[in-house]
Parts: sequence; structure tokens; C-alpha cells
Amino acid sequence: MIPLFTGLRARLVVTFTLVAVTASALVAGIGYELAKGAMIDRSTQNAKDTLAKELQRINFAVGELQPGEVQPSSQDLENLVGALEGPGRHVLVEYQGQIFPDSGSNMGTNEVTGELRGQALSRMVAQRRIYNDQPWLIVGTQVKRIDKQGLPQPTGLSVFLFMSLAEEEATLSNLRGAFTQAGGIVLLIALTVALLSARQVLLPIGRLSAAAQALGGGRLDTRLPVRGKDELAALTARFNDAAAALELSVSELRSLEAISRRFVADVSHELRTPLTAMTAVADMLSEEADRLPEQPAEAVRLVLHEVARLRELVEHLIEISRFDAGTATLRRESVSVSDAISDCLEVRGWDEGIRVHTPVNLTVNLDPRRFDVILANLVGNAMKHGGPPVVITARSTPNGLEVKVRDHGKGISADALPHVFDRFFKAGAGRSRSQGSGLGLSIARANAHLHGGTISVRREDPGTLFTVWIPHS
Repeated sequence: MIPLFTGLRARLVVTFTLVAVTASALVAGIGYELAKGAMIDRSTQNAKDTLAKELQRINFAVGELQPGEVQPSSQDLENLVGALEGPGRHVLVEYQGQIFPDSGSNMGTNEVTGELRGQALSRMVAQRRIYNDQPWLIVGTQVKRIDKQGLPQPTGLSVFLFMSLAEEEATLSNLRGAFTQAGGIVLLIALTVALLSARQVLLPIGRLSAAAQALGGGRLDTRLPVRGKDELAALTARFNDAAAALELSVSELRSLEAISRRFVADVSHELRTPLTAMTAVADMLSEEADRLPEQPAEAVRLVLHEVARLRELVEHLIEISRFDAGTATLRRESVSVSDAISDCLEVRGWDEGIRVHTPVNLTVNLDPRRFDVILANLVGNAMKHGGPPVVITARSTPNGLEVKVRDHGKGISADALPHVFDRFFKAGAGRSRSQGSGLGLSIARANAHLHGGTISVRREDPGTLFTVWIPHS
């Protein structure tokens, strides 16, 4: 599963926004609850004050009557109800089993909970309830009367005042809307600030990334200006130090490599002159080898073999030095692939154990000398280290020329396969010194690359298959 936010910019923006939104939500929530509590407390206190004020105006006797007092009439109780009712208010009065609701009220005893009724016997209490999907505040109390000893005594007269909280609910709804709008504005501000902050933070990192990419691309003189004294400035300074050290190290390595290449080229060219003389003498000795005694003849043959091997090594080193120096060039011309393969095999005397499958009319634009070097190295490698038959197949593809060289020997081991094109690499510990210079396949690949092509190798059952691809020019 891929994470939704993987970039540093996205994580910074999301984190900053979440912190801002969380903080604003907490502030809005706390402010809303405080405002709500203050409004409810004010409404409750107003209801209690209204109820207490009206109850103090009662001018009839209730509860335990004194001499000369009479029970309140229904009209007295209804007058009390009328004094308490008003817009957004309803009243319920209970006295000695009689219930007196206000006119037009649908509030009855069922709307007064037992808990509220019980608490109202001892003190004035308030409770919020929902009736018909509307919020109401119920304030209830039992009227008390001071006896002769100055103590409050219950009278059995209970009054319940219902006050609508619709206005307060509307005010709270408006407040919620205001907080929501404020939250949206805070969110936009937070996003804007987060994007700007992320840009300020990531801009130096972006410069470092671009500089690192340029450094990896070979521009070793890449440096960044150091601005400020923060952590990013310190990181930039460290990058500049590392780039300078890398440039110095690479320059030293390049100098050493250039010296090494020049040394190889000079030695190879210097060896050519004595090697030419040795070859001439060796040719003369080869004519006399058959007339010499057995031991001198064997020594002459060994010298001839080593001279031939040394000559091959020197030629390979000279060719490699050309590629390293960048002086190798292509001289393309239209070449018959079938004729080029036949000439390569005929010149080297390779006619046994080789099968060629190529169209007669296949013509390609390439460098014939370098194509001969590629083919000779691959076929020679197959004949020396593989097994017969060696099969050469050439064909034209939509993208270029494809040539395959396959032997039917035991094949190259899986461990050695990735290194067959390395210089001086010889697969297998049992190979003798006389089996090539270890540069042939490397030279073949270099010539293929010079054409813009490739050489690949893979194991077959049996044998090994080399595939050369040269694009159409």
C-alpha cells in the first residue's frame, strides 16, 4: 500500500494545517461551550428571579391556615398563573391535588419529571428538557411560609415555570455558524502559511538536490551560496566542502588514470619495434624447427607461440588505449554481412566446426574492420573455450543488425557470466596462459558501443550465446 503523503512538502503542509485546525477547533469549542454555559446560566437565573419575584406577591393564604385565614380560591390560583405566564413562558401550578395550567398550554404534569418534582419540594431547581423538538427550561419550587417560630414550612403549593430556549438556541446556532466560518478562514490562512513556510524550508533543500544531481552528472565544480547561520546553512557548507573534496579526489584519479593510459600506450608502441624484430626472427626459426633435434625444436615452437601471444597482447593493448583516449573512430561503408563473415573466417583459417546462417543479400552500413574485430573475437572465444559446432546467425531487424554466435560446449559458469566483458578476465581457474589476453571480449564490446550497439551473453543448453546488435545508421 502506497502512503498518501510521501513528500516532505506534503507532510509539512499537512502537519502545519492539522496543528492550526486543531488549535482553532479547540479555541472555538471552548469559546462555544463558555458562551453556551453563560447563556444558559443567565436564562436560568432570569427564570428563577422572575418566579421568585412573582411568588413574593402572593396575597392569599396557603398551607397551614392561621385563625381568620381562608383557603385560596381557584380564582386566586388562576390569577397566580396569569401573573407568571407570558410570551415564551408557560406555567403549571399544583395545590392540594388540583392542577392549574396557563391558557393555551400543552404542558402538563407528564412533562415534569419525578426527579424535578422531588427536588422542587426543598428548593428552587431548574432543568432543561426537549419538548416537541424544542429546548425548554423548567424552573420549579414549592412555596414556603414562615411559621410563628420563624421557620419556613412547606405549603403544598408547587409552581413550575416553563421558559422556551428557542431564542438562545438560535443565538447559539448563529454562534456555531460564525465559528465555522472563522474555522474556514483559519484553515485557508493555515494552508497559505504552511505552503509559504514549506517553500521557505524546501527551497534550500531543492537547491541541494539539484546541486547533488549536477555533481552526480559530472559537474564537480558545483557549489552553493551559504546564506544565514541556521542548520540548512551548515548543511550547505558541508555540501560545498564535500564537493570540493570530491573534485580534488576525482581530479587526482583522472590524472592517475591518464598517466596509466599513457603508460600503457607508450609501452605498447615501444614494444612494437622489438616485437617486429622478434617476429621476423621467429619466422626464420619456424622454417628450421622441423630440422632441429626434438628438444631444440620444442623450445623454438614455445618461443614462436609466446611471440604470437605477445604480439596479440600488444595489439590488443594498443587498441584498448585508443578507446581509452577517445581517438577510436568509425569509417562506415555499405558491407555485405555474408561476405564479411566469410572473409573473417577465411583469413584466420577457420573452416571446420563452424556453421553460418545468414541471408546472401543482407547489406548493412558499418565499419568493416571493426565488425571483423567483433566477429573474430567472438568466434575465436567460442572455438577456444566452447565446443563445436560454432553457429553464426545474422539477420536484419526493424532496429538494426543482429548477429548471434553460439558454441555447444559446457558453457560459462553463472558466477563468471557478469564478468566476461571485463578486461583481463578469464573464466575458470584451469585456463592456461596461452589462451588469449583476456582483452578480446572487452575490445569486441567497445567496438559494438562505438557503433551505438550492444553485446549481450547468456547461457544455453548446451553452450553460450553471444548476441551483437548494431543499429541502422
